[in-house]
Amino acid sequence: MPTGPRLHLPAGTAASGPYDLAVSPATAGWTYASLRVLRLGPGERHTFAAGDEEWIVLPLAGGCVVTADGETFALTGRRDVFAGVSDFAYAPRGAEVTVASAGGGRFALAGARCGRRLPARYGPAGGVPVELRGAGVCSRQVNNFAAAGVFAADRLIAVEVLTPGGNWSSYPPHKHDASRPGEESRLEEIYYYEIAPGPSGAPGIGYQRVSPSGAGSRSDILAEVRGGDAVLIPDGWHGPAMATPGHAMYYLNVMAGPDPDRAWLIRDHPDHAWLRDTWPDTPVDPRLPLYGAPAAPQEETT
Repeated sequence: MPTGPRLHLPAGTAASGPYDLAVSPATAGWTYASLRVLRLGPGERHTFAAGDEEWIVLPLAGGCVVTADGETFALTGRRDVFAGVSDFAYAPRGAEVTVASAGGGRFALAGARCGRRLPARYGPAGGVPVELRGAGVCSRQVNNFAAAGVFAADRLIAVEVLTPGGNWSSYPPHKHDASRPGEESRLEEIYYYEIAPGPSGAPGIGYQRVSPSGAGSRSDILAEVRGGDAVLIPDGWHGPAMATPGHAMYYLNVMAGPDPDRAWLIRDHPDHAWLRDTWPDTPVDPRLPLYGAPAAPQEETT
């Protein structure tokens, strides 16, 4: 079995100070990717030093005001991750970052150790491409808010995935742990989960499988995941992520790696790659999209 840091972090087991979840390169046993989940009460604020990492502040529930590098960004946020796309803010390495919330909420801080210092910026919800990926019971929705080619960063890549209850996501199993220019990139990855409750409010569950991709691979887990859990993927074939019937599944993917090009290039597991060939003849799950990005404001004309 793999040795080293735990790969499945049940809710609360990786809490630290004001963070419900705190994953750093040091705690994960890798080099680049970080994720914190910050909980603020009404009127509370939190300040942190970006250090040698770039950061995106993404509201999970509620809104906030982010101050970084002399810039201030008011984030409208959302009721929860199943209600809509959120706006977000980017803070560069070396910045002092403050997150303040009048109404309180929970906020994901996605980070990556990086070399370049880019300007602090606002990401509008209306500019987030919403993609429907897969087909049939493999259908899912991807909010590409900080995907490579969508939002400029040095190393950080981050997207949200929403999977209707009963569907399989992150499937076919795939990996990105080897450098093959134009074919596969090296990326550490964090999955952070939230699961929609049932009609009576009963909590839901899901499942995540990660299997070894070769000798020396650290990844070999089959985990039952609940809201607030995280799964670390240093390498290996990841997928499926299974949403149980009656409970939509959300996960935030945070990725970063050493390759000179910031790109998400994956290799499908050779035993299951054929499944993609069936998608053109299979309808997308009609429950999708769960929601779309809001329309961008129209400019006034005279």
